[in-house]
Amino acid sequence: MSYQALYRVWRPQQFFDVVGQEHVTKTLQNALLQEKISHAYLFSGPRGTGKTSAAKILAKAVNCERAPIQEPCNECPSCRGITDGSISDVIEIDAASNNGVDEIRDIRDKVKYAPSSVKYKVYIIDEVHMLSIGAFNALLKTLEEPPKHVIFILATTEPHKIPLTILSRCQRFDFKRISAAAIVNRMKLIVDETGVVVEDKALQVVARAAEGGMRDALSLLDQAISFSQDRVTLDDALTVTGAVSQNFLNRLAYAIKNKDVAEGLSALEELLFQGKDPSRFVEDFILFYRDMLLNKAAPTLEESMERAMLDEQFQELTKMYEQDEIYEIIDLLNKTQQEMRWTNHPRIFLEVAIVKLCQLEKPARSGTTAEVDSLIAKLEQLESELQELKDKGIQVSDESKVTSKPKPQRVTRKGFQAPVGRINEILKEATKSDLNLVKGRWGEMLGRLAQKQMRSQAALLNEAEPVAASTSAFIIKFKYEIHCQMAMENANFLQVLTKLFEELTGKRLQIVGVPEEQWLQLRADFLKGHKDEDDSEQLDGETSSGDDPIVSEAIKLFGDTLIEIKD
Repeated sequence: MSYQALYRVWRPQQFFDVVGQEHVTKTLQNALLQEKISHAYLFSGPRGTGKTSAAKILAKAVNCERAPIQEPCNECPSCRGITDGSISDVIEIDAASNNGVDEIRDIRDKVKYAPSSVKYKVYIIDEVHMLSIGAFNALLKTLEEPPKHVIFILATTEPHKIPLTILSRCQRFDFKRISAAAIVNRMKLIVDETGVVVEDKALQVVARAAEGGMRDALSLLDQAISFSQDRVTLDDALTVTGAVSQNFLNRLAYAIKNKDVAEGLSALEELLFQGKDPSRFVEDFILFYRDMLLNKAAPTLEESMERAMLDEQFQELTKMYEQDEIYEIIDLLNKTQQEMRWTNHPRIFLEVAIVKLCQLEKPARSGTTAEVDSLIAKLEQLESELQELKDKGIQVSDESKVTSKPKPQRVTRKGFQAPVGRINEILKEATKSDLNLVKGRWGEMLGRLAQKQMRSQAALLNEAEPVAASTSAFIIKFKYEIHCQMAMENANFLQVLTKLFEELTGKRLQIVGVPEEQWLQLRADFLKGHKDEDDSEQLDGETSSGDDPIVSEAIKLFGDTLIEIKD
């Protein structure tokens, strides 16, 4: 087989031929001239951007008989031997198929032997991210301290899969996607040398379909040359790449702008009849409107165009569309693209999208409607009145100055308010025996609460105690207001508590909570209103102290709130 693919025939043999990677080639050339060669390199980037080619060029440059030079001469026996693969000291390994520990151990064993015919032994490991963890570990020590006559060049499209211990021992160079303009220039050079006639628009279609990869571009160009007769036309390139002709995109864009649903569906039908992929078409259409938006916002950025060509129709469409329309169209097409990924009938979603696009309402432009004109007129009138007021000035009376200052308002926080009326009713019917009954079961009730997995609710009662009780209800005094509020506003908690006391006492008692501060005031007010009655015996800690002079003296010294009288 004498024929070779274009990308093999035109593989770069010098750094100058590596297109679009000047940031890499310039650094390597300076290092070669200054003889600052590292023991390990990592070339990462998208496919077909020149990583392996640059590795082989570097291997030739360090072993060239004319070294130190910034480009290999490609004439000496060393350069020619590395190019044709006859020199065994430059070893190229595919890690995708040689990713085991044994292969790397073999390298580790042989790396200590000096090269046989050139100055440096160079190991080029392609797709190095495919190595197993064991293989990486076997490579690690050798990569850290290799012999002086060995250089490792690792190439990968997925550097994030390489262990950090390997990355830290290499000089890393990131190859970037090649621009469409650079790919077109390189292909023009190749077709001129080979004598093939290719239209410029066809080269642009191929370059954009390659998505930044020179190898992909040359493969598509090779395919287009084989498909065509004696001249590669735009239609040939569109057929080979599967891309949609800009004439169809322009036609659809006109139909959408003119709200012509029939024309839009007819163009889509013709497109699908030609065998175009619906998913590829949606992607091309999104890029088409993206290019339209860029051309409208920044007409000088022609190199940033991804899909569209700046012909007369495209320029006319750009002037017809408003930016808001383009935003809405891109958004709808993007949603359609996502929906098409999960369906077996992408054509239906595509047809619905075209109908929606043709029925989009045109956004109102400023100054075109009577309502907008009226608002603008009112705005101008207000501006003139405001300017007149500024010129003449406004007199403000002293009284208005004084009254214009708002008085600061105090924000009061209303906490928990105990039900005073209900508490007084309970106190009127309260007896000491009812209170003792509740207090006698208080500890057992707390224990049962803990058994019911209600420890957080039971904690609210740690600083609480029953202080008065009647045959139908009892009052719980809480030390802290917030605890009282949390307990009384928890309906579920009150229901459980009522049920527990019903089981323990045989009575269904209503529970009323009161904070300690409010309880002291309520108790004092109740006792004042019932001086003639012996009601103090109804309350917890209250006994008649008027007949005992010692108790009376203690109350005078310490106050009645701090005194607890026990019989």
